[in-house]
Amino acid sequence: MGHHLTSWLLARGEQVVDVPPSATARVRQLSRGAGRKNDRIDAAAAACVAAVQGDARPVQPENSMDALALLDERRSNLAQARVRAVNQLHALLRAILPGGAPRDLSAAKAEQLLETVVPVGPAETTRHALAADLITEVRTWDVKLKDNAKAMATLVAESGSRLTDTPGIAAITAARLLGRTGNPTRFPTASAFAQYAGTAPIEIASAGRAHHRLSRRGDRQLNAALHTVAITQIRMPGTRGHAYFQAKIAEGKTPREAQRCLKRRLADHVWRTMVGDERRRTRTTGPGGQPGATTASSAVGPTPTADSSDKSLPEPAETEPTPPHQTP
Repeated sequence: MGHHLTSWLLARGEQVVDVPPSATARVRQLSRGAGRKNDRIDAAAAACVAAVQGDARPVQPENSMDALALLDERRSNLAQARVRAVNQLHALLRAILPGGAPRDLSAAKAEQLLETVVPVGPAETTRHALAADLITEVRTWDVKLKDNAKAMATLVAESGSRLTDTPGIAAITAARLLGRTGNPTRFPTASAFAQYAGTAPIEIASAGRAHHRLSRRGDRQLNAALHTVAITQIRMPGTRGHAYFQAKIAEGKTPREAQRCLKRRLADHVWRTMVGDERRRTRTTGPGGQPGATTASSAVGPTPTADSSDKSLPEPAETEPTPPHQTP
């Protein structure tokens, strides 16, 4: 409901800001309404937050990032549908093949196996027909996934993102990172983005002792994309991510701890790269865009070299402000 209203207002030239519900909840608790919730109280609380507290975020019209988010969600649904079809196909082939069916099934391999079967009886005939139908379905999903990947690659290329310059980030991963993040400048620091992505550690302190544990919060799809990049770089000798991982192992960290450190480091790098791309894009094409994108944040490599915290265990991440604007 809010999304459609926002789009309607933006199309008519109105300025719209987004106010987090958590901020309005604090205002309602301190108001004379004794925490009650209705339209008038909500409107007053949102206006108070936007005007006084500065927690409001200007809402921009939908752009290519929103399109990438839609394509990413569609790809997840297509992949899940394909997995279900392959599982059903595997179960049918296992029932009609003497030696069972291999797990790594493709449409072509399943069709070859099915051609060796001569069904006997109504049950096997039905299984054979259902398997043939599922093979056609799997081929359909494969085509749709390929078209989806092409659409993602086109939008990522048009956006001018430099994420694909990082080893381990191809067009599909870059599309997920961009689509799930949206406008990167809405995060004031690299640490704020890391918390949103679930790569920032959580401090647990008791009786004068403090330790850190893995965060289970944040955008899990975004976290999964960073995890994929981290695993890819760990397996790619010669990359800075691989060298960083080995350095953490040499310090005495376990492989899992070193992997978390790398993910935290990659979150910093991804955020800085996206912020630099956004500022460069705004300066080039946006009306009244803010000049002066800062690109000296080591966004050329898989891991940044700035002084942001990479310590997912055992120390907390340090805050680092957004690079300041510069005038040309």
